[in-house]
Amino acid sequence: MGEQVAVKEPSKSDLSLCPKFTQTFVILGKKWNGLILETLLEHGPSRFKVIAGTIKKCSDRVLVERLKELESQGLVDRITHPDSSLIEYALTAKGAALSPVMAAAHTWGDTWISDAECQN
Repeated sequence: MGEQVAVKEPSKSDLSLCPKFTQTFVILGKKWNGLILETLLEHGPSRFKVIAGTIKKCSDRVLVERLKELESQGLVDRITHPDSSLIEYALTAKGAALSPVMAAAHTWGDTWISDAECQN
């Protein structure tokens, strides 16, 4: 007969998540951020009105707040056009690099979320 080896279960204090992984989910997990990033991935540089029209349930006040946060995190650029009142928001290289993450989220959703679950 084989010898049984006792396996020590890690204590709660031994468990931790990578701080970079945690920060990624702080950014992506904040309400509306993923949808803002997806809108810019899908439509490219967009005016506020286009983003707001795509994410209808997000108030303008919150959308402005989230765009400023994403800008401060280096994910979104606020582009002002000279001699015009036109302002657009565009993904930076850092923001665009989330494309595979968003594609994976689409794949997961297509596989695991039913149409009925989307009827909120």
